[in-house]
Amino acid sequence: MKKGIVIKSTGRWYNVRTPEGDIYNCAAKGRFRMDGIRSTNPISVGDNVEFILDETSQNGLIKTIIERKNYIIRRSTNLSKESHIIATNIDQALLFVTLVNPKTNIEFVDRFLVAARAYRIPVTIIFNKCDLFTDELKEDYLYYSHCYKSIGYDCIETSTVTGENIDRVKEIMKDKVTLLSGNSGVGKSTLINLIEPTLDLKTSEISDAHKTGKHTTTFSEMFPLTMGGYIIDTPGIRGFGIVHIEREEMYHFFPEIFSLSKGCKFNNCLHINEPNCAVKKAYNNSEIPPFRYESYLSVMSDQEGKYRL
Repeated sequence: MKKGIVIKSTGRWYNVRTPEGDIYNCAAKGRFRMDGIRSTNPISVGDNVEFILDETSQNGLIKTIIERKNYIIRRSTNLSKESHIIATNIDQALLFVTLVNPKTNIEFVDRFLVAARAYRIPVTIIFNKCDLFTDELKEDYLYYSHCYKSIGYDCIETSTVTGENIDRVKEIMKDKVTLLSGNSGVGKSTLINLIEPTLDLKTSEISDAHKTGKHTTTFSEMFPLTMGGYIIDTPGIRGFGIVHIEREEMYHFFPEIFSLSKGCKFNNCLHINEPNCAVKKAYNNSEIPPFRYESYLSVMSDQEGKYRL
C-alpha cells in the first residue's frame, strides 16, 4: 500500500503524488462517502490517500481517503448532486477580487468568506489589477478593504503588471498549502506564473464583449512551490451557493453580525424582522456596511439550491 496526496482530479482519474515525488495515475475503488457528504467529487485535490499499484500498468487504485482536517465546499451546479468540494486540507485561502475587467460581485466574496469561516480556513482577500484603479476605483478599494479589515480579514492590493505586493503574497504562501480562488479572469494564473515561473500556467485575455474572464484552469490542481508549500489553483467560478450550514446558524459566519447579536432581545433572533434586533438597529443606523447585511439576507433566503449568483 502506498500513500500520497491528490494533486489533480479530472473527474474519473486522479494524479497522486507520493512523499518521494513520484506521480501515479489512479482511479477510485467503488464509491466513497465521506462524513455523509453527497458530492460530485468525493475525492478532491488535497486529499491524502492510500492506494495500491498495478505492477503491469503502473496505474493505482485508491482504497482509502485519510481523514481530512478541513475542506471548502459549495453548492454544485449539477442539480442531481448536493455539493462540490473545491479542495481539502488547506492552510489558507487567497480570494482574488477585481474591481474592473472583470468586476467581482461583492456578494460572491461574502459567500466565499462564509464557506471558509465555517471550516476555519483563514482568508486573505487579494484585490488584483490595482494598476487599473481610477480615483473612483481606489476609493472603492479603500472602502471595501476597510470593511473587511475591520472584521478580521487581511486585504492586499496587487498588480501583476507593476509587481506591487507580489513579494508580500509570496511570503505569506511560503511553507503553506494555499488555495487560490476567484472568478474567471481575475489573474490567478498570471500571479502564479510570477511566483513560480517554471509552472508556466496558461492565461487568457478578458472577453471584450462581456467583460468576463475565460476559463483557463479546467480542473483544480496542486503545485509544489520551490520556496516550500503548495498552491491549489482552481477553475474560475461565478456562483457560490452555501451548503451544510443551518439557517439558524448563518449569522455566526458574519463576524460583525455575530458580535452585534449579543444585544438582541431573543436568543433565536434571525436578524431579519424580529423585534428589538440589535443587528437591524445597527444596519438602520449605518453602523454596519449595507452590502454585508444584504449579503446576509441573500444567503438566508437561499432555498432548494436556488441562489442569485
